[in-house]
Amino acid sequence: MELTGPFSQILPLTNLSLKGALHDDQLIIIEHGGIVTDGGKILAVGDFKALQHEYPDCDVTHITTPAVLLPGFIDCHTHICFDGSRNRDYAMRIAGKTYLEIARAGGGIWDSVTKTRSADQETLMNNTAARANRHLHEGVTTIEVKSGYGLNLEGELNMLRAIQDAASHTKATLIPTCLAAHMKPKDFEGSEETYLNWIIDTLLPAVQSEQLAQRVDIFIEETAFTAGPAKHFLQQAADMGFTATVHADQFSTGGVAVAVAAGALSADHLEASDDAAIALLAAADIVAVVLPGASLGLGMHYAPARRLLDAGAALAIASDWNPGSAPMGDLLLQAAVLSAAEKLSTAEVFAALTSRAAKALQLNNIGQLAPGFVADMQAYPCADYRDILYYQGKMKPTRVWKEGERVK
Repeated sequence: MELTGPFSQILPLTNLSLKGALHDDQLIIIEHGGIVTDGGKILAVGDFKALQHEYPDCDVTHITTPAVLLPGFIDCHTHICFDGSRNRDYAMRIAGKTYLEIARAGGGIWDSVTKTRSADQETLMNNTAARANRHLHEGVTTIEVKSGYGLNLEGELNMLRAIQDAASHTKATLIPTCLAAHMKPKDFEGSEETYLNWIIDTLLPAVQSEQLAQRVDIFIEETAFTAGPAKHFLQQAADMGFTATVHADQFSTGGVAVAVAAGALSADHLEASDDAAIALLAAADIVAVVLPGASLGLGMHYAPARRLLDAGAALAIASDWNPGSAPMGDLLLQAAVLSAAEKLSTAEVFAALTSRAAKALQLNNIGQLAPGFVADMQAYPCADYRDILYYQGKMKPTRVWKEGERVK
C-alpha cells in the first residue's frame, strides 16, 4: 500500500456525464491532494494530510515540486502496427497533389499494405512496442491498436500476433482490433461483398481461434466499403461475438447511420457528419470519436466536435496515429489544438481523453481516479491544471504510473 502526494491539484475526473457538453466548474479539484494505491488499484483519493492519518502504515512517496495529477489518457483509435514511411505521400500532399494522384503514383493505404506485408512479425512487434512506449511516456496508458495493413490471411494474422506480442514489451495496455475491412486489397479477385464474406468465413474464425482480437472495424467510404455490405458484415461479426467500431463520415456521409444501426461502440472520424448524423449519434448509446490528427495531416477541416457535444453526444478524442494521414501521434497536442478550433472546455477535452474514451473501448475501470479503478495516472509539472492545454501539448507529464507502478 502506497500513499503518493501532496499534489498541487488532483483532478479525479469523476461525476462527469458521459454525454453532452461539460463546463470547467463541473471539475472536482482536490488541492494538496494524495492518492492511496495497492495491488494496482486505487484505494482512496483526498486531502494528503487526512490520508496520512487514515492510512498511517502506508509507504509514502513525497511529491516535492508542483504537480497536477490526472488519470492516464486513453487513445481509442490508432494504427501503430505498421512498417515503413509515407513521407513521399506527405510531400506530394503539401505540394498540392490530390488523394487520387498520390494513389496513382503508388502511395496511399496500399503503399503501407505492401511495406507491412513485407515485414516479419518481430519487426512489427518492435515497431508497435516502441510507439506504444512513446505514448506511455506521454501519459497514454491504454491504446487501441488496429490491424488493416495486411489485408490477407497471413498479413492480418501477422499484424494481430505482433500486437499481441508487443503487449509484453510495454507497460501500456493494448486493445487489438481487426481492421481487415480497411479496403478491398488490390490483389483480391472479387467484389467487396466477396471480400467481406472472406473475412467472416476465413479470417475471423482464425482470429478467434488464436484469441487475437474481440473487436472489428470497417471503413465505410466511397473508396472503401459501401453501406449495404458494411451493415451485413457488422451483423455477421456481431453474430460471431465481435464488438464493433466504424470508420464513418470521413469524406462523405452514410457511415454513422450504419454504425448506429449495427450497435457499434463508436463511430470514428466524422469530419463530414451533417445535422442528421449528429442527431443519430446524440440519440444513440455510441461514442463519437474525433481524430484531429487526420485533419492536421490531410489539411482538412475538423470534425464538428462542438456541435456533437451541444447536441448531447458522447465525444472522445483519439490520435489516429498511422503512417499516412496522421503520422504525428501526439494525442495531447492534437486535443489541445482541436480545443482551440472547436471551442471545447478543459473539462470536455479531459473527459474525451479519459472516461469517454474508456466507454468507446467498453472499459469501465479506467479513466477516473476513484476507489476501485486501475491506478493509471500521470502528473504534469505545474500547479494549475489549466496550464496543460494552455501550452498546447508542449508540456508533457513528468511522472506516469501504470497500475500503480511508476513507469516514468
